[in-house]
Amino acid sequence: MKEDLLEKISQEVEAREAELIELLTNLIAFPSVSPPARNTNDVQEFIKGYLENMGFSTDKWDVYPGDPNVVGHLPGESSDQYNSLIVNGHVDVAEVGDNTEWDYSPFSAYRKDSYIYGRGVADMKGGIAASLIAIKLLKDLGIPLKGDLQFQSVIGEEVGEAGTLACTERGYTADYAVVVDTSDLHIQGQGGVITGWITIQSKETFHDGIRRKMIHAGGGVKGASAIEKMMKIISGLQDLERHWAVTKSYQGFPPGTNTINPAVIEGGRHAAFVADRCALWVTVHFYPNEDYEEVIKEIEQHIGAVAAADPWLRENPPQFVWGGKSMIVDRGEIFPSLEIDSDHPGTKVLANSYEKLLTDKPTVGMSTTVTDAGWLGRAGIPTVIFGPGKLEDAHAVNEKVEIRQLLDFTKVLAVFIAEWCNTRKEEYGNEIHRKTLSISK
Repeated sequence: MKEDLLEKISQEVEAREAELIELLTNLIAFPSVSPPARNTNDVQEFIKGYLENMGFSTDKWDVYPGDPNVVGHLPGESSDQYNSLIVNGHVDVAEVGDNTEWDYSPFSAYRKDSYIYGRGVADMKGGIAASLIAIKLLKDLGIPLKGDLQFQSVIGEEVGEAGTLACTERGYTADYAVVVDTSDLHIQGQGGVITGWITIQSKETFHDGIRRKMIHAGGGVKGASAIEKMMKIISGLQDLERHWAVTKSYQGFPPGTNTINPAVIEGGRHAAFVADRCALWVTVHFYPNEDYEEVIKEIEQHIGAVAAADPWLRENPPQFVWGGKSMIVDRGEIFPSLEIDSDHPGTKVLANSYEKLLTDKPTVGMSTTVTDAGWLGRAGIPTVIFGPGKLEDAHAVNEKVEIRQLLDFTKVLAVFIAEWCNTRKEEYGNEIHRKTLSISK
């Protein structure tokens, strides 16, 4: 891209600061809090209209009643020869809790000093607003795109409802994707998270008065408390967690980041019974080079060995239920991990765009949290996380984002879109494209 056009884009972004703030303020005014969720239809209709006004064709469908995805598609002039791009963001925001601690209403965005405040400005309606302005700016400047551009406005990220997964299941794909979630303008991958339920169910139920016959010599009753047996399972999980800590690592993560958290335990009927059922809800964190299906196998094999060493658990083995598409509906979630390919042409173009606009090299690394980006990566789409906002401000009381960072992000994304979607598919890019199409089918 010529220097004069770079300068023109940069100047246009600066001139549109008020327009960006107004759009973000409008988005914040929609209280799309999750949980309880089922409340994003209005904001999605707003975004759908915005995309259509820019010439996008749109697809809107309910992932859950009242929670639709919106995908906008802007066909390129030579789609088969030039790179395609997905820009992805989620419209749901974290719950507010007691809003009396906020200086103003969480859904009335306001400006103070160099920041704009409101629920979702950092996570991640700021990224959505800035992305839409970047695209609008390119349209207004008459910069054509030869490759396809796709904008995915998804639901459910805050509670693992996998709106992005629904996009991949619907067949949406591209040569590259940028998830504009909170990253402080770092180019990031991520580890993964999966939740699971481990349940012990006794084949028999005993009165509390029988317990002495179950635990003392000569009692003659082969029974056990499911709660007490779950203690063995938890101990086994701790052993595996420690084993992982010394045998696994990944650059960019502190040692022992791969954890198994016994988060919730439920068991027993009431005090007159020996507990005949106990369920443990665990949260498992794993590294970017691991797939959740392999992690599940490791845990089940290890706990299977723990159970095999116990006479009662051999006959009443633990049962496993992993993941789910919704923490609200299924009480379970999956966030696949995402590795970064620093040598991928898309990553290089994004990093180069950052350097051109901000005269500095971007930080390339790993997020300490999880986003929807893993679903795109798992579908075979080379993906990075790159968005405005600091993680410490996401979900916080008086959530804020720096206006300067919003503007800088808008500049970088606008230039990246113009560069990437006007670059011919290279042989490496064609191979990725073929793999992606194969997976989407």
